Amino acid sequence: MKNIVILGGGTAGTIMANKLRQALEKDEWNIVLIDKEKTHYYQPGLLFIPFDIYKKQDVIKPKMNFFPSGVDVIFSEIERIEPDMNQVVLVDDKHIKYDILIIASGTSIRPEQTPGLMDNLWYNKIFDFYSLEGALALRDFLRKWEGGTMLINIVDLPYKCPVAPLEFAFLADEYFTKKGIRDKVKIKYVTPLSGAFTKPRANKMLSGLLEEKNIEIIPDYYIERVDNEHSSIVSYDNRELNFDLLAIVPLNMGSDMIERSGIGDDLNYVPTNKSTLQSEKFENIFVIGDAANLPTSKAGSVAHFASDILFENILSFIENRPLKAHFDGHANCYIETGFGKGSLIDFNYDTEPLPGTFPLPGIGPFGLLKNTKMNHYGKIMFRWMYWHLLLPGKELPIEPLMSMAGKCEKC
Repeated sequence: MKNIVILGGGTAGTIMANKLRQALEKDEWNIVLIDKEKTHYYQPGLLFIPFDIYKKQDVIKPKMNFFPSGVDVIFSEIERIEPDMNQVVLVDDKHIKYDILIIASGTSIRPEQTPGLMDNLWYNKIFDFYSLEGALALRDFLRKWEGGTMLINIVDLPYKCPVAPLEFAFLADEYFTKKGIRDKVKIKYVTPLSGAFTKPRANKMLSGLLEEKNIEIIPDYYIERVDNEHSSIVSYDNRELNFDLLAIVPLNMGSDMIERSGIGDDLNYVPTNKSTLQSEKFENIFVIGDAANLPTSKAGSVAHFASDILFENILSFIENRPLKAHFDGHANCYIETGFGKGSLIDFNYDTEPLPGTFPLPGIGPFGLLKNTKMNHYGKIMFRWMYWHLLLPGKELPIEPLMSMAGKCEKC
């Protein structure tokens, strides 16, 4: 009996457990999944909680609901990986041997890495919306807030769900408008990027939306510390911005277990072949989702598209065949823009988001780089698809590699 060990039971790890258990003979391959948490969080839904659109029960479910039968699940913290010994060591010193290891340990916010961020104002005037605790605390604050200056700040790249801070800004504009206090709120989008987004065409469209909604962009801003006494953030070049409310995207880092194992980069992401998803150092280790140092978005759609490629390559590896399935960095993101509308971007390693229709050329029904009601419905429908189709590893009507059909390069 051989062992496939999956580290992490989030989006990527759950999908891979489902795909592999369906494909591999149970009397030949044992699949072990290790995760320290028993609760699965629907990350895109956390964004809606501060604005009373979603409730807590909309974004959490037991992870065991989504693991297939025939997978050995261990709920434990991982101490380290010992690649030279082909084993994983748990905190209780239990050793788990593997023939193939899949690292799907994700990424997480590290507010403690920014000086002053977690001092007196944390969950008082400063909140994240990437954790359930932060989203709920921010919801309670907003229910009573009567206005002032709100900063939306991104500490550094990369971070989960790259469009989420933009969506937060758009939803905040709608929320304060409907509450009747929009004229009392200054919203400033403070980013280390040179604009609203990394890609030129998407940046133009999204920057236009921010301007249209009277949301000021402050670009090229790298926060150095939080001044709790003056309720301000200070950049490395000593630009100081005061706030009455700070909604922040803290520094993101991979699992500390990766650092303890000595197999990650400075941010604890695993060096990974961007095409085959195989570790750059160990041939029987594969990496998927936010744990990898891939030059693409850290988003659920990337994990979903990459899972098809990784599945094919693991089968090839088992059969001693060349790894011929190549991932192109495909990412697909619905962007909630407020007031019942949304946008959509579709891109990969080499191609920036382009205008057009998706998924059917000329038909859609979704519009790329367009602000439409249909795109908003796509965002809302995705939650059902996530729980019922994506996590169980079922086929979705979207190819894993990006298609140029329906896109216009010259528009």
